[in-house]
Amino acid sequence: MTVRNLFLLPGDGIGPEAMAEVRKIIAFMNAERGAGFETDEGLVGGSAYDAHGAAISEEDMAKAMKADAVLFGAVGGPKWDDVPYDVRPEAGLLRLRKDLELFANLRPAICYPALASASSLKPELVEGLDILIIRELTGGVYFGEPKTITDLGNGQKRAIDTQVYDTYEIERIASVAFEMARTRNNRVCSMEKRNVMKSGVLWNQVVTATHKDKYSDVKLEHMLADAGGMQLVRAPKQFDVIVTDNLFGDMLSDVAAMLTGSLGMLPSASLGAPDAKTGKRKALYEPVHGSAPDIAGQGIANPIAMIASFAMCLRYSFNMVDEADKLEKAIANVLEKGIRTGDIMAEGCTKVGTVEMGDAILAKFRALLG
Repeated sequence: MTVRNLFLLPGDGIGPEAMAEVRKIIAFMNAERGAGFETDEGLVGGSAYDAHGAAISEEDMAKAMKADAVLFGAVGGPKWDDVPYDVRPEAGLLRLRKDLELFANLRPAICYPALASASSLKPELVEGLDILIIRELTGGVYFGEPKTITDLGNGQKRAIDTQVYDTYEIERIASVAFEMARTRNNRVCSMEKRNVMKSGVLWNQVVTATHKDKYSDVKLEHMLADAGGMQLVRAPKQFDVIVTDNLFGDMLSDVAAMLTGSLGMLPSASLGAPDAKTGKRKALYEPVHGSAPDIAGQGIANPIAMIASFAMCLRYSFNMVDEADKLEKAIANVLEKGIRTGDIMAEGCTKVGTVEMGDAILAKFRALLG
């Protein structure tokens, strides 16, 4: 039997509650489908700081490195606002991304038909929305050096963050975008700020060259990132795959997420390069919502983004495409039945908690698998 190793990092806030609903799906797939998932669990974020004085322990990092995939919940909360910067809860996620070399962040922005009215935009602008934003995750201004705050005297300080990209970093993220586009509607829009940033000039040049060399069958267009943000809220369905750098990807993916009505609905995947021998990628899957400490422990959190992240894990780490499709369809079907957690509640729907939403999705998933 195939063994599939999963390392679970529920984290803080609502992370453990959402992860519990994924555990139920994993248990079902093992018991009734012989899926062969073997799971281990660790601490990350504030919970890891409380236990180890670090945002993730060396032991748990080693487990993450060995796993076929990592499922991640959420980190952070007011309790840890004053801990040292290098051990803040978010440092655990950043270390996972860096050490696993997860350079490609995949952020789907999908508007389920049943939730079109929940968007801040008119329903006709978002109904049927299906965008994939591919964000470069390990380069750019978040990691560039120097990164300093210097005291200039006379009460003045200077802060420096450095935007840095090498050709290979742009080539590999562009290649992911073009390959993903081939599985969708075969269109890529590359976004940067070549009008004011040298890194944007290079980004544009390298994406163009990569397209010409290997992916000329895919339609490519370029757009300035600020114009891209405007177009996302003006006519979002014009886009299929968007590829952009770390900074702009961070902002644009959150804009796209809110088009769908709630951050609680959306998953993400962070992928490394394929292993030269096995073809397998290091991978981490996480919901895009935060730890939501204000509702943690109340049983009202929306688990859909966490469950959808597991669907992405099935698709990209284990090539269980049919199961991924049916789990995503199960989510859509439950929403069509009018079952809602509080964040997406609408008139005439049935309000449920975290466990009830997870149970409803699992029941529909079981039925779809037959």
